[in-house]
Amino acid sequence: MARGNLLGFFLMTALFCGLFITLPDLATQAKGWIVPLLMGVMLSMGLTLGWNEFREVSRQPQVLVAGVAAQFLLMPLWAWLLSKGLALPEAMAIGLILVGASPGGTASNLVTFLAGGNTALSVTLTAFSTLLSPILTPLLIQLYLSQSIELDTADMILTLFKIILVPVFLGIILARLFRLDASKSARIATPAAMAAIALIIGIIAGLNAGNPALLVLGLAVAVILHNLLGLASGYLLGRVMGCDAATCRTLSIEIGMQNSGLAVVLALKYFSPISAAAGAIFSLWHNLSGMGFAYLAGKKRMRP
Repeated sequence: MARGNLLGFFLMTALFCGLFITLPDLATQAKGWIVPLLMGVMLSMGLTLGWNEFREVSRQPQVLVAGVAAQFLLMPLWAWLLSKGLALPEAMAIGLILVGASPGGTASNLVTFLAGGNTALSVTLTAFSTLLSPILTPLLIQLYLSQSIELDTADMILTLFKIILVPVFLGIILARLFRLDASKSARIATPAAMAAIALIIGIIAGLNAGNPALLVLGLAVAVILHNLLGLASGYLLGRVMGCDAATCRTLSIEIGMQNSGLAVVLALKYFSPISAAAGAIFSLWHNLSGMGFAYLAGKKRMRP
């Protein structure tokens, strides 16, 4: 990802954050844009993919199993260890563990694409972790928090299909139907997707502008460390398995970026608004760190 693209992304993010924090009512009105924007991001990535990429993914089932296992084993464990090590108050610790127990986030697919990773693998990992989350997320919450909850399995699966799979496969079909060149599509799709993510971050910031828990330094440090540990763990997993650089980057991003929106919903429904703060901070931070990771990965690939 070019330096200009990253700078433009951060400028757009700062602009949207400033706008929606200043006008939180506007953020509330724009909340309904988040899902269509994510669908647009996934459609744009589908335009740059082909069926061959998914066939390649099917030939490495061990990577799929390892990626999904690490998602649900390492991330909640890191969250629990951080909450204990940093002595977070109970409500904040609950929020961090909810983030760790959630499946991979949809933004990971865009970041993988921008980082030159295996986008088809990222989409597949997100799909599998989301499909398993109605079973595994409640079990992890019970394990770490001794709290039983019920998730709407049908609703989560429908959300997966609506936000991720349908737009991606529609993009692939459109690219094949109109014989679109993948590299030319990427030149249009990439900046459009980055603008959409920047707008989403701005809306999330505005929705949480009045939450005093977001100002707690200890929680912010815990969220940042949680994300960075996930990124590092995923990359190390790929190296240990002998994967190529693109797959290592994909595992790093997929494991480090969580569906923090689900964590916010669970916190508000079953715990407290303060518990939702971790998910809100994670929503902002992991997009920024992910874009930074994509930029650094792009620089490394361009070295002679």
